[in-house]
Amino acid sequence: MKNGILTAVIAIVVILAVVALFIFGSYNGLVSSEENVNSKWSQIDNQLQRRADLIPNLVNTVKGYAAHEQTIFTEVTRAREKLIGAGSVEEKARADAELSGALSRLLAIAENYPNLKADANFRQLADELAGTENRIAVARMDYNNAVQAYNSKIRRFPTVIIAGMFGFEKKDYFKAEEGAREVPKVDFGSQNSGN
Repeated sequence: MKNGILTAVIAIVVILAVVALFIFGSYNGLVSSEENVNSKWSQIDNQLQRRADLIPNLVNTVKGYAAHEQTIFTEVTRAREKLIGAGSVEEKARADAELSGALSRLLAIAENYPNLKADANFRQLADELAGTENRIAVARMDYNNAVQAYNSKIRRFPTVIIAGMFGFEKKDYFKAEEGAREVPKVDFGSQNSGN
């Protein structure tokens, strides 16, 4: 009789230990995945900030050649302020799309000003901006991949139970706005229209 009770107690302890190890392992895996998403998001945020920091210099350089284009300068400034003030992933994505559109229009102005296109400061800023845009695209892809892995993990059984118990929630993807999917083409070398 004592052997049967002892065996049952040992079996219960082993089962509880296995369940506890599963819970701890699942929880730690979810924490790691969530931190990976947060890390990838901070990389997007860093690159968006870098681009926002480049914009005032770019606007001032273009103003030197095209001071009468005030509307586009205002658009770029407002879009930049929206991006800096955006909090959620969705707000940042919307503000990013608006800023990208305004920047495209600003860079298109250079087509009408050959002296601006030839300005070394403008070319350097445009190159830095292009490099930053590439880094943003890579950071978005990395972030969305991390979100996909995390969202899949919190929805899989039996991890979904642990995720629900500890409040792990679905993360939003960084999605481009409808109009932002088309990349505007700005060619600084082939046309000499305007002045």
